Amino acid sequence: MNSDSGILDVIIEVVTALLPLVVFFLIFQTLYLKFPWNRLKRILAGLLVAGLGIILFLYAVYTGFMPISTMIGEYMMTNLDSWTIVGFGFLLGFMATLAEPAVRVLTYQVEQHSTGFMNARLLLITLSIGVGAFVALGMAKVAFGLDFHAIIIGGYLLAVVLMAFCDRDFVSVAFDAGAAATGPMAVSLLMAMMTGLANAKPGADPLLDGFGIIALIALAPVIFITGLGVIIMIKTKESSLNEI
Repeated sequence: MNSDSGILDVIIEVVTALLPLVVFFLIFQTLYLKFPWNRLKRILAGLLVAGLGIILFLYAVYTGFMPISTMIGEYMMTNLDSWTIVGFGFLLGFMATLAEPAVRVLTYQVEQHSTGFMNARLLLITLSIGVGAFVALGMAKVAFGLDFHAIIIGGYLLAVVLMAFCDRDFVSVAFDAGAAATGPMAVSLLMAMMTGLANAKPGADPLLDGFGIIALIALAPVIFITGLGVIIMIKTKESSLNEI
């Protein structure tokens, strides 16, 4: 799907993606669930509204959001110095994560199921800072020509070390948060901007240098949430020792 796609192309794409899910649900409804008509009507209405929302969102992404993001990336590389680009990377990553619906749903559910032990606001801020830092690192990769393999291997080694020292509940949340952070905001805004940066940098390859940002965004929550778990564990032990 490219930026010239019409609304009909988007409708076909969304219907093709959602139709198997609807059929699967209707089969279960007929054989096992057997919801009453009033409840079934609300569910079907919700599916319809969700489908219309996805159609409008994707059409806006394909025709406006991604092309504009690519042009902004090209402008930044052409007109701004490298450190300013890195700073903008942190700000954009932070704001995109704050605006990501999947991240907000995740932090809300984690707070509910942990009975408040994992605070939703603290998790949201931690995730936003982490993604912002790694988006800045991704832009530094393009601006300064950093080695992607060293970044990603070093990052996962650090994550393994942190996982060994934090509570396993934080490990589970960290990996789910990595999936939630790589939602439509990150893909449509940040990935397009990265390819724009690489496209405007002399000697850079948009395919080799521009992509990889999603891998960094997925890694950021793993490191920062497990890091938060280590800090909380240390603070809890210190509090226990002080009480003794």
